[in-house]
Amino acid sequence: MREKKIELAVIGGTGLYEIPGLNVIEKVFVDTPWGKPSDEIIIAEYETETKPVKMGFLPRHGRGHFLSPSEIPNKANLAALKMLGADEIISFSSVGSLKEEIAPGHFAIPNQIFDRTRQRDSTFYGSGVVVHVSFGDPFCSRFSDAIEKSFKKTDITFHTNETIICMEGPAFSTRAESKHYQSLGAGLINMSVLPEAKLARELEMCYQMVCMSTDYDSWRESHEAITVEEILRILKNNSEKATKLLKVFIEEYAKLPERDCACKDAVKYSIITAEASRPQNTREKLNKVLPGYF
Repeated sequence: MREKKIELAVIGGTGLYEIPGLNVIEKVFVDTPWGKPSDEIIIAEYETETKPVKMGFLPRHGRGHFLSPSEIPNKANLAALKMLGADEIISFSSVGSLKEEIAPGHFAIPNQIFDRTRQRDSTFYGSGVVVHVSFGDPFCSRFSDAIEKSFKKTDITFHTNETIICMEGPAFSTRAESKHYQSLGAGLINMSVLPEAKLARELEMCYQMVCMSTDYDSWRESHEAITVEEILRILKNNSEKATKLLKVFIEEYAKLPERDCACKDAVKYSIITAEASRPQNTREKLNKVLPGYF
């Protein structure tokens, strides 16, 4: 395990590639057993009223947005942040809205996920080691409560308790698909919450995605289907809001007590494979991110 350089990780989505105003300490490209992450990780410090917070910022799609949702090296991203010391992740993502009340420019804190991806490597486990983590509640309530408290200190319109659909992409939904997702009661749709959230749980990391609505997907019959041009118009404004929220959240984060959530022991009691049956090479890889477990 490397030196603990950060405590909080920030993953930036479309339109959020940097965080102005932070004291940047260094930029690192972490080598992990699962390859290299999307881009270099900016290690920075933010001085709060309570204490300084060391954090790592990683742009999910790479700076310049050169990785499509299905090409993101999710395992390397999560492993790199864990190897740097982070146990908690706040993740930002641009999303489509499936509800009239979640207008473009509004933010949301989802509490459930519906998986519609098809071709993504979504687990660190296998290759001789079987682990079944609990994922009934895919986001950390301790962490999401702090984010909600932070929202209330801003003028950003936000929604809570929404289900987010994660689709494969890179094309947007057909109208039929969009209406079907609505019928499930979902309020949001994106292409990146999985396997990110699942991999975070597999590394015993607290995780919450903050969703930034850019459009109404394709379900509105009276409107043209979504285009990239429409999305880009609102991305800049959402990015400014995300930066404002993040600075408030870091203040709240600095006041949080030690972790007492289920996330911190998600793997500890979920390893099924007998110790004698675990292959040495697999154990060595996994011990890079969860030392002593395997």
